[in-house]
Amino acid sequence: MPVHKSDALKKYFGYDSFRPQQAEIIDNVMADKDCLVLMPTGGGKSICFQIPAILRPGLTVVISPLIALMKDQVEALKGNGIPAAFLNSTLSATEADQIMWQAKLGELKLLYIAPERLFSGNTFDFLRSWNVGLFAIDESHCISSWGHDFRPEYRQLNALKKHFPNIPIIALTATADRVTRRDILKQLGIEHAETFVASFDRPNLNLTVSPGRKRIEQIRRFISKHENKAGIIYCLSRKGTETVATSLKNAGFKAEYYHAGMGAEQRSKVQEQFLKDDIQIIVATIAFGMGIDKSNVRWIIHYNLPSNVESFYQEIGRAGRDGSPADTVLFYSYMDIITRQDMINQTEQPEIQKEVLHAKLNRMKQYAEADICRRRILLSYFNEAVDQDCGNCDVCRNPRTRFDATIIAQKALSGIARTDQKVAMGMLIDILRGSRNRNILQHGYDRLPTFGVGADLRAEEWAEYIIQLLNSGVIDIAYDEAHAFKLNPVSRQVLKGERSVELVKFIPLSERKAKEELIPQEKPKQEIVRDALFERLRLLRKQMADAMAVPPYVIFSDATLSEMAQKRPVSEAQMKTVSGIGAEKYRRYGEVFINEILSFDKVNPPAKTRLAKGMTYTETLELFTEGYSVKVIAEKRGLSTVTILSHLIKLKDDGHEINLKALIDDQSYQTITKAAQEMNIRKDDALKPLFELLNEQFDYGQIRLALVIMEEGYH
Repeated sequence: MPVHKSDALKKYFGYDSFRPQQAEIIDNVMADKDCLVLMPTGGGKSICFQIPAILRPGLTVVISPLIALMKDQVEALKGNGIPAAFLNSTLSATEADQIMWQAKLGELKLLYIAPERLFSGNTFDFLRSWNVGLFAIDESHCISSWGHDFRPEYRQLNALKKHFPNIPIIALTATADRVTRRDILKQLGIEHAETFVASFDRPNLNLTVSPGRKRIEQIRRFISKHENKAGIIYCLSRKGTETVATSLKNAGFKAEYYHAGMGAEQRSKVQEQFLKDDIQIIVATIAFGMGIDKSNVRWIIHYNLPSNVESFYQEIGRAGRDGSPADTVLFYSYMDIITRQDMINQTEQPEIQKEVLHAKLNRMKQYAEADICRRRILLSYFNEAVDQDCGNCDVCRNPRTRFDATIIAQKALSGIARTDQKVAMGMLIDILRGSRNRNILQHGYDRLPTFGVGADLRAEEWAEYIIQLLNSGVIDIAYDEAHAFKLNPVSRQVLKGERSVELVKFIPLSERKAKEELIPQEKPKQEIVRDALFERLRLLRKQMADAMAVPPYVIFSDATLSEMAQKRPVSEAQMKTVSGIGAEKYRRYGEVFINEILSFDKVNPPAKTRLAKGMTYTETLELFTEGYSVKVIAEKRGLSTVTILSHLIKLKDDGHEINLKALIDDQSYQTITKAAQEMNIRKDDALKPLFELLNEQFDYGQIRLALVIMEEGYH
């Protein structure tokens, strides 16, 4: 096992460097400290506990509510050469017993387990005999009643710290605002643990909101522009998924529906088909996708408005997990709001919980109706400050009229500050407009210096501007304090006049024109190159995945295949420079893909002007393997013998079996190396002095060959 985190990252995962904050989080865990980690979907949360699991003694227990994710991650870990297993309801009693014995005998580094399973039977008691070194709690927002996906069974996890006080806990989530974060730490009994908040920015995701008219027609046009690219369409109802999927299938697309009303076997079959690239499109309720680690989803469409920003961000985050560009489209109509409100009102939740759900739905509505950069809205929701518009959303591509609203912002912020940050939207607007209603008079707010300073604006204007301030991160909101507004560092800079504020000019709803149907046009850089070689490699990956009964992305991601197709590696060393290919991945698949590249280039030689760097070496290697001498190879290729010798030296460095000593006679070797030792010249030094000392008897290729053999000890 590697002893350093960077070595483990390269060996097992094939990456040369960590993403932001990953290294610090790993160091924190290695120092036996608890922590809470917030990273967006696809941001690299798993690495934060998988690397420590490899480096630390004992077993890492990963608690996750997502059966699909367990299976996915265990397959990926095994594919990278890391012993891992899962315990959940899909296993037979015999299979579960076998895995528990593996855990007891120390044969596993990671064990994924559902919270229900953890506290059923004597599983919790077995933990004491498993030499557990770390607890990782994935989807930790489920423990908080303020989170968007609260699960009562998660509350039992507070028992971990009580029974295992000396074992560190790393809690991880992709979606939690400030209130939810505090609650997670409190519920787990790790109130003083350090919280790491990575950037929630996913610049590769293109954000678009379109009017909810003629949705099927818009979707068909959209998918036609994304031919052979995997995507998910989220619908509010089960019937909706079936209707949309049927319509798309009738139009000739490879689509299936997925919802909780289907039988378990049927759901599993559809999911497997999607993971294995047998179908292109899944039309699903939110029951689909939780924890699906499919890296090559290229687009997400929301047929209906999600219930909250957390769910929306988590769902669009399932696209572009490989870091390559992906498109997201949200259809929006006011009927979606009415439907969602009715659903909340009909639940049996306590009234306080219903209020939270309504407030979160309102933030989602604000996102859909926004006239400012959509990415800024999403990032500010998770308390991340952003100074610039993203340029990769529909609002940025079609900017609205903006104006200097610093004075307006200062009036609102002053109202919040002078009420001790205890007022919500309605009360704040009443204070600013100078309303003398009972609540205002009862609290004495009519005596505040801020009272009436905003009487020149209508209530709907103030509501619009306050929402923009909230969405821009100039103010925060505390759902657990009756939705009171809170100041933050940006607020204080604005109040002091150290920072200006721009807002979008208010336009009454009656005057707003219907939004155009927007189809994403601009693309971020680093687009996946889908050329003929990429498609050939993709087909090979699919064939291998089917034979192994695993999803194709478990072998290589689309991003890795794209880089492979562009670099065209033809040796082990070259292949390992491709991002995502570590030692185990190369051992399993490297030579097969190299052979496919060589086979492709025999039939489809690249043009000289764009000849991949590795291919000129490949031609030399093939001729040398066929038994041709250096001189003949040079003649056949129209190159000098010096160039051919440099190719062979490079190929030897890359791990190919080449006997360099056989390319030079002993007398020449002895003459060159003796002179080099007298002049203290090495292979990387300027060779001209040695060339002249030897009376130009040997060319530069022979000289460098002799020095390489001498210094590297080749025989």
